[in-house]
Amino acid sequence: MSKIPVSDSFYQAVEELSKDLYVKALKDLPPDVRVVLKDTYEKEETETGRQVLATMLDNIDIADSRNRLICQDTGIPIYFVKVGNQLSVDFVRLEEAVVKGCQRATVEHPLRSSVVSPFKRQNNQNSSGYRIPSINYDVVQDNDKVEILMVPKGSGSENMSFLKMLIPAEGVRGVKRFILETIAQNVGANPCPPYVVGIGIGGTADMCMKLAKIAAVTRPIGARNPDPEMAAFEEEMYNAINDLGIGPMGLGGLKTALAVNVEHAYTHITQNPVAINIQCWPARRAKATISFDGKFEVGY
Repeated sequence: MSKIPVSDSFYQAVEELSKDLYVKALKDLPPDVRVVLKDTYEKEETETGRQVLATMLDNIDIADSRNRLICQDTGIPIYFVKVGNQLSVDFVRLEEAVVKGCQRATVEHPLRSSVVSPFKRQNNQNSSGYRIPSINYDVVQDNDKVEILMVPKGSGSENMSFLKMLIPAEGVRGVKRFILETIAQNVGANPCPPYVVGIGIGGTADMCMKLAKIAAVTRPIGARNPDPEMAAFEEEMYNAINDLGIGPMGLGGLKTALAVNVEHAYTHITQNPVAINIQCWPARRAKATISFDGKFEVGY
C-alpha cells in the first residue's frame, strides 16, 4: 500500500501548533480537570480544604478572564506525537518543526524558560536544549493523521517521581505497599494536591517510568484502563490514597488524588518494576490532530 505524502504546509502546521499548544496548555485547563476540581470543592467537608479548593477555582477564573498562565512554572515541555502509518513523514523535519514551535512559544509569547543544562545550569531562554523538548513518538495503525499532545510538566510534580524494582515474591501486596508508603512518606503535599497519580507496572526500568508518565499526564480524568484487572487496581488505589487524608495542598481533606491511572507491560520472570509519576492539580495538556495537507483540529 502506497503511503500518503505530507505537504510543506503540514510541517508548517506542526511548527505553529507546537507553539500554540504550549501556550494553550499553560492557560486553558481541560474541561475534565475543571469538572473534577469543582466537584471536589462541592463535596469537600473540611473548611480548610474548601478554602484551598476555592482558591484553585478562583485561580482558574482569573487565568481565563485575564488570559494569564494558570501556574508560573512553564515546566519541561513534553510532546507526545502519534503518527498514522498511512502517512509518509520525514521524522527529521517533523522533529525540527516541534522544537522550533516550542522555542517560538517561549520567545514570542513570551514564557519563562525553565530548561537548563544539568551541571552549569545554562538557560538558552527558549525552553529547549540538548534532548529537550522531550518528544515521544508512537505509530498508529490504520490512521492517516498526526496527533500532537503537549504537556508542560512542572518541577513540583516531576520531582515526585519514584521507581522500585520489586521481586515477584513481593506480589501485588508489595506493589500496593510501595505505592501507599511512597505517597504517604515521600510525595505528600509536595506536588500541590489534589493530584493525578500515574503508576507504571512491569516492563524494564526505563519503560516502567515512561508508563507512569503516560498514565499521569495523557489520560483524561475519569478514563479507566481498558483491562478490567488494572481498572479495579486503579479504583482500589484511588480509594486508599484518598483515605490517607493528605488533602488539598496537604492541609487535610477528603481528596488527595483526583485520579489514579495505571499503565502496564509484561516484564521479566525475576522482576516486577513499579514506578510513580505525579501530575499536580492543574493537569495541563493540549492536543491537535493534523491531516497530510496541514489542516488541523485543536482540543485537549
